[in-house]
Amino acid sequence: MKNYLKLFILLFIGSIAYSGISAPSDFDVIKKRVLESLMQSSVNDSEVEILVNSISDNGTWPGIDYEDVSNEGFQHRNHLANMVTLARAYNLKTSKFHKSRKVKSVIELALRNWVQNDYICENWWHNQIGTPNNLVQLMLLIGDQLSDDLVEGAQPIIGRAHIDAPGARPGGDRIKIAGIQAKNTLFTGDNSTFNKVIEVIENEIKYVEWIGRNFGYTYRLHLTGFANRSAGGRGIQYGNSFHHRADGVNNTLSYGLGYADAFVEWAVFTSETKYAFAGDKLERLVDYYLDGICKTAIYGKYPDPGAKNRSVSRLGTLDPFNAETAENLLLTTGYRKKELQEIADIRNKGTKPTLSHATFFWNTEHFSYQRPEWFTSVRMYSTRTHNMEQPYNSEGLLNHHRGDGANHISRTGDEYYDIFPVFDYQMIPGATIMQKKELPPPNQIQQLGETEFAGAVTDGTYGTVAFDFKSSHDPLVARKSWFFFDEEYVCLGAGISCKQELPVVTAVNQCLLRGEVVLSSENRTTVVSRGEKDYENIDWVLHDGIGYIFPQPAKVGLKNDAVSGSWWTINKQSDSPKEEISLDIFKLWVSHGLRPSDESYQYIVVPATTAEKVEQYSSGKNISILVNTPDVQAVMNHNLDIFQAVFYKGEEVEFTDEIKLASDNPGIVMLKLSNGQVSEVSVSDPNRELSRFNLSISSKINATGNNFIAIWNESEGETHLSIELPKDNYAGDSVTIKL
Repeated sequence: MKNYLKLFILLFIGSIAYSGISAPSDFDVIKKRVLESLMQSSVNDSEVEILVNSISDNGTWPGIDYEDVSNEGFQHRNHLANMVTLARAYNLKTSKFHKSRKVKSVIELALRNWVQNDYICENWWHNQIGTPNNLVQLMLLIGDQLSDDLVEGAQPIIGRAHIDAPGARPGGDRIKIAGIQAKNTLFTGDNSTFNKVIEVIENEIKYVEWIGRNFGYTYRLHLTGFANRSAGGRGIQYGNSFHHRADGVNNTLSYGLGYADAFVEWAVFTSETKYAFAGDKLERLVDYYLDGICKTAIYGKYPDPGAKNRSVSRLGTLDPFNAETAENLLLTTGYRKKELQEIADIRNKGTKPTLSHATFFWNTEHFSYQRPEWFTSVRMYSTRTHNMEQPYNSEGLLNHHRGDGANHISRTGDEYYDIFPVFDYQMIPGATIMQKKELPPPNQIQQLGETEFAGAVTDGTYGTVAFDFKSSHDPLVARKSWFFFDEEYVCLGAGISCKQELPVVTAVNQCLLRGEVVLSSENRTTVVSRGEKDYENIDWVLHDGIGYIFPQPAKVGLKNDAVSGSWWTINKQSDSPKEEISLDIFKLWVSHGLRPSDESYQYIVVPATTAEKVEQYSSGKNISILVNTPDVQAVMNHNLDIFQAVFYKGEEVEFTDEIKLASDNPGIVMLKLSNGQVSEVSVSDPNRELSRFNLSISSKINATGNNFIAIWNESEGETHLSIELPKDNYAGDSVTIKL
């Protein structure tokens, strides 16, 4: 709802009160707001004219398959949308069809067809959400002028959307379904039921107990699907990601968007009425929106492709977000107003972002990293989460490896836009994958992880990600880590081993080809001609303002050429385009050979750069890769005085001549230095099993705190630190102590 609409309503109510006429009830005010919101969509009179003139005598439209009610079909949704479009035209004063008897008769003809046939889809969503939602909109727009028998005939169909419906599972689609029911009570005048439904909607904004908290074992204890009437892990997670199902898969940028929008919609509708939502509920929603949704987006504007599931197989899935949700939140609360306004300005005005953050969603095994000029993320899975959403409704049919340490990188936000019909799904950016002749069947996509060690450490600004990767699809293991700084991040892999006699690669990137590709080998720079080729002794590669530096000359494969494919190969929905398309693709990978054993890789990604800067950077003065083994991976950033280390077991690392770090346990550590001394320590436990993190630093530390103990041992010349770790629903989160 726009600002002008809210102002109009408040002035309208005020004028009534001033004139001495009884003011409308809050119930009536909300109904008026809902109707106004339904009329905000534009109406195309040419489209309306076609609908009016093309309807058949039996109330059907040509081009719609009324026989196919399958998950992949159900074009009947277009029939419903047509009726709503006609109803808007009927109500719109600027339309030439305003109050048109012909339009009204067409609506009644089409609605009679629906009421008589009561089309039921194999996909429950249409029956309990899609169809009722369209029909309740129709009722609010024109229902009071339709024949009584049609209104009565539509009610049982709309009534399938109610808070006790099978699909109205807590944390799932419950808010959407409740919202439909609430709108229907506005139409029918059922004030009592409206009160109950609004209360349900408000109370859905809450954190839920994470289903994977006990190392995944709770998956065996929880019923899934319609049988489960408890939250069962569904909803806003501690840490502000979102799970739609009891599989631990990140749904923040799919169902989580609809969840937030449905709540925001009713927060606006009920604002400044007796039904208005409590302040703490609105604050929880803002936190989820800013720290969950917006931090899973490039600049808070473009969807992170690494966080998408089966929806990558839909046209336009990476369209930028609009500012409507941020604007609506600004209407309802002053909480975190400045941050909401920045998101609105970034999305509306193209304002240059100032955002910088390092965020780990520990209940989802997803990490995002933002700088003002670039964004990246890492997607993992573990015994606590499944790797990917199932290919419901025959969508996302090749997504087997998209959780295997996927590491997408963006400067502009559109590097992967609609790439997925031509995508090589065994070359997922950042992932280490055995190259098979073909992928397993789609029904084998979703797998529960086989490793506990998946996590990240972050102080909110910098971070390290670690993944003891054990493939759920291939006889392949690797220990993978990422180290993030202001101008670059470091990617390390060690212990790469495969039991099958097939080649294994680590994909550095695969994105749309934008301009020339420059390559440096043995300090000789060339512009790469189009095609696909293997290269030896590569120092660095530059494409589209992103540099890929290899501290040790590497053997890589590179492709910069056209690739063909179709949406139909990844999405069998009836409206999925079947024609072949061709796109120019950039693809870069490190080869590990046939059946590798204990192989490794190391490369540095430098976004927002130039060939001259990459050439200067490749000297390695800023970054030191200290160790890259299956036991420890560690990196030092000399400009920032930041040291980051991943310990897969208790081990020691020397990162300056004066300072050594020893960890007594597996985990991730980040140290910040000031004047040569350790000033901050951040730690996390990817295994989620420790209550305290114990480490030793060969530097005298004089500090105390509520959550750590520091003891200087003069004879050993080191300080022993014992740091209390987050527990319960916060296990896996980081803790930072200042020394």
